[in-house]
Amino acid sequence: MTDSLPPSAETTGASAQAIVIGAGLGGLASAMRLGAKGYRVTVIDRLDRPGGRGSSITQGGHRFDLGPTIVTVPQGLRDLWAACGRDFDADVTLRPMDPFYEIRFPDGETFAARQDQTAIEAEVSRISAKDLGGYRKFLKDSEARYWFGYEDLGRRSMHKLWDTLKVIPKFAMLRADRSVYGHAASRVRDERLRFALSFHPLFIGGDPFNVTSMYILVSHLEKAFGVHYAMGGVQAIAEAMARVVEDQGGEVVHNTEVDEIVIQNGRAAGVRLTTGEVLPASVVVSNADAGHTYDRLLRNAPRKRWTGPRLKRTRWSMGLFVWYFGTKGTRGKWGDVGHHSIVVGPRYRDHIKDIFIRGKLADDMSLYIHRPSVTDPSCAPEGDDTFYALSPVPHLGHDNGVDWAAEAEPYRQKMLQMLEERLLPGVTEHISESLVFTPETFKSRYLSPYGAGFSIEPRILQSAWFRPHNVSEELLGLYLAGAGTHPGAGVPGVIGTAEVMAQLVPDAPQRSGTGLTKTLRMAAE
Repeated sequence: MTDSLPPSAETTGASAQAIVIGAGLGGLASAMRLGAKGYRVTVIDRLDRPGGRGSSITQGGHRFDLGPTIVTVPQGLRDLWAACGRDFDADVTLRPMDPFYEIRFPDGETFAARQDQTAIEAEVSRISAKDLGGYRKFLKDSEARYWFGYEDLGRRSMHKLWDTLKVIPKFAMLRADRSVYGHAASRVRDERLRFALSFHPLFIGGDPFNVTSMYILVSHLEKAFGVHYAMGGVQAIAEAMARVVEDQGGEVVHNTEVDEIVIQNGRAAGVRLTTGEVLPASVVVSNADAGHTYDRLLRNAPRKRWTGPRLKRTRWSMGLFVWYFGTKGTRGKWGDVGHHSIVVGPRYRDHIKDIFIRGKLADDMSLYIHRPSVTDPSCAPEGDDTFYALSPVPHLGHDNGVDWAAEAEPYRQKMLQMLEERLLPGVTEHISESLVFTPETFKSRYLSPYGAGFSIEPRILQSAWFRPHNVSEELLGLYLAGAGTHPGAGVPGVIGTAEVMAQLVPDAPQRSGTGLTKTLRMAAE
């Protein structure tokens, strides 16, 4: 549709104005990149603080990190800061994790993932000495896919079909047709090691039994760069990003929602807020979920690829059930439980099928447990602990969808029982704070289609050219960042979407005027 913009827009430098929809990590990184290119940037977000899925909630003195908990490619953040003439390490403190995480299997065996080669090979040999050679081959496979999939394809735009077609021979050589689990199974025989080498796609919303083996590159990321925790949580990274945007002359506006992307003369010309106010811009970047962008924000645009039937055929990532809880007087208790633990349920393949294919909420579960208070005491009152326990569950789009209003508390109780039996004996009597997120929360809080935790599932035919592009093919002047575009989900992925986006946006013309806020005030007067 066509809108009338404030008449003063052109005279106040709207051609140098950019709007970013959403203050998630991808949106904030985009704003930083655009600011470095000379744009005056306004970031608009419906939440009360920056970070999106990487934000936090404080309750009863406990700071609950709502989403991502680790940084695996710190140089991506350092490169982002450097592009803005800043020093990341002066703004954010990273602490290396050792071990990265501990996996606890149903038979009582454990696997501690570490960066040190001798230490992790000792872990592999202790579990299955005959698989050590296969494990070493797997790491070499992982590194090869890192250089091709992450450093090459992942750092450039894939919006031209030819760019995907010409790398198909390389995909074939690297057996991209094989799943992550299939590749792990080709290298090691012990099922526990197969789990340890193949579960990582769950961190970006993928089914390990169907996602392309290109994603085994995560093992190389961990080995080469380590796993880090940002003191203050990922929220601290988001707040530091917002400060950079503001130092560049931009602004981050909270508690404000974009209702629609404004179209004028066949291109994005700004946004309309839910209040009806229209904000002009020559560049619009949507860090909203790609599905929400095309289905809602462009609901009045001509039907094309993603605003048309393609979105209806898309496979979405799984949902997440996350229980955030605080415990009283437990600092130092459960001394064998570190910062990150993975408690594996009795089934792997069939449970994943329940989540991704059948859409069935199973009685059993596997849990990812975050205990940041062992590293960062600031997240809990003195002597107390802060936790979250996360379980992958079906998204809301399955035919036999889960009624979370009825199922949330029974599911939390099952989660509590598993924690009591497998990780935190006696925890029930210490719980002082509790907060639950279900896929319904993700749908309402983050406007995530079907409550999916990681947007579009990263299957091979939903990656690269087959994924919504960083430069929109639907509308000139519109760009995408975040988990639903290329290269994908995860902290390194969404930071990477901003790097790719910035390669496509032209440098800003010399800007003049007094800022978008004053432009709107002048227009209103």
